[in-house]
Amino acid sequence: MRIFLILMLFCAPALALEHPGSEEFVQRAVSEHGLPENEVRVLLAEAEYKQSIIDAISRPAEGKPWHEYRPIFLTSKRINEGIDFWIENRELIAAVSEQFGVDEEIIVAIIGVETFYGRITGSYRTIDALVTLGFYYPKNLSSDRSPFFSKELMHYIQLAAEEDLPANKVTGSYAGAMGMGQFMPSSYREYSVDFDADGRRDLWRSTADVVGSVANYLHRHGWQPGKPITRRALASADAAFDKISSHDFRPTLTVAEWAEQGFRSSSELSPALPAAVLKLAEEDTNTYWLTFKNFYVITRYNRSPRYAMAVYELSQEIKKGMDQL
Repeated sequence: MRIFLILMLFCAPALALEHPGSEEFVQRAVSEHGLPENEVRVLLAEAEYKQSIIDAISRPAEGKPWHEYRPIFLTSKRINEGIDFWIENRELIAAVSEQFGVDEEIIVAIIGVETFYGRITGSYRTIDALVTLGFYYPKNLSSDRSPFFSKELMHYIQLAAEEDLPANKVTGSYAGAMGMGQFMPSSYREYSVDFDADGRRDLWRSTADVVGSVANYLHRHGWQPGKPITRRALASADAAFDKISSHDFRPTLTVAEWAEQGFRSSSELSPALPAAVLKLAEEDTNTYWLTFKNFYVITRYNRSPRYAMAVYELSQEIKKGMDQL
């Protein structure tokens, strides 16, 4: 392993700083993954608790209602820079789209929503983010996600070894997501690809690897090229509003069955097409949408339905701009 060569070796004061639960984590790192005990201890000791990370996880943007969330991402600047990014990487995006079977505009839109095409990749040290959320996750939130972040921390240490990353210097989001596509460590290990064939998977500096990895992620989760993502639904006054899920968008009923439940598509669709229904809070009312398998796939990238809708709408605006060139 070369990831820890840049660390301050065995600094006694640093080793004295133990995070709650770190001893159990170290033992699992050694026994389950064969990681060198002293090196894991040094890395954890150097990690710093960050209150700003706790504050951020307690009020994520995805918690905003749709009418407040949408303007963050659907801006003329983000649309225009998406068009520029697509033009600049036209051949690459076409090749990736063909190889992985993912629509080009969706690849571009995800990079646009995630990091503004690489402009905003996060300034928190990834080790600080994952240690803070793995060992200090706030108890006042609705669910305890510390096990998730603890697993991501373990993946991060392994990833740093595999990709020869400086484990105490890599930066990303407050949640530990990294690179232009904002991959969590487990996703980086599982879905990133070396599309430029230079011998490493670089999601910071290699646009080819970024575009390829985003497409591979969607492909592996079942993207259906050319298939619909979402369509506006017209809800009757007596529609089955209680059947709408706020978190699970796996298509369970067909378009025809949803119509029987009071949610009719605003455009022509196959009655047999599996769908779910999404409710979005506008400023003065709610809107309803039929969502399909591809929408569900986007929610595998980020579980928020508002995120998936932002990706969809941004992709359509960017595609419209490209079609007008």
